[in-house]
Amino acid sequence: MTLALGSVPLWAALVPLGLYIVLVGWLHLRRRPVALAGSWDNLLLAAAVLGLVVAGPLALLQPAVGTSPWAATMLVLLFALLVAIGILAARPRVVVYNVSIDQLRPVVAELATGIDASARWAGETVALPARGLQLHLDGRGLARSVSIVAVGGRPPAESWAEFSRRLRRAVRRLRVSRSPWGAAFVGLGGAVIACALWLALWVPSSQPSTARSVPAPGASHAGPRRPVGT
Repeated sequence: MTLALGSVPLWAALVPLGLYIVLVGWLHLRRRPVALAGSWDNLLLAAAVLGLVVAGPLALLQPAVGTSPWAATMLVLLFALLVAIGILAARPRVVVYNVSIDQLRPVVAELATGIDASARWAGETVALPARGLQLHLDGRGLARSVSIVAVGGRPPAESWAEFSRRLRRAVRRLRVSRSPWGAAFVGLGGAVIACALWLALWVPSSQPSTARSVPAPGASHAGPRRPVGT
């Protein structure tokens, strides 16, 4: 039994990507921001591009390892392992969707002071020396999302967990306007899904026909002979 990753249809690879884009658009259309752990943000992105990775780079690598189901499974597991290593090696962060850095900075300042009264700011970075935390606010400009990244040394797990928990509760109390990018993301994601459905339902699979007609035993390949003199 063989399993060719290159046989994954394009529509199946596009559906997760379209759903991810629609999800991002929905988060930007909410009237309240949403805080998401950086690890979950990376996992959602990896799931969105999994189909494209399987049908693209992994399908190109498959001839080197064979077309058995075990070989295909190992390639997919290799991609999952690379994603897991990337998540573990990344700095701890929280992504807040549909908020500007000017709206989020007072919230972080209030939280920092509540956790550590000696907190001090330097630009967009706040240090909490009593808790061993240094936090940097990284805004994404027009995209209206902010990443709060732990910088410096590895932060204490307990301090980072407490800050993340308080931040998620605090951003739920904010009320913001809908981002104009939300409708654009939803429209783009819907277009990707519609394209995938069109490919799945209306575009026939173009498989080259290799079958050739075999003449019956004793039959001649030449055409019908015409009588002499006609």
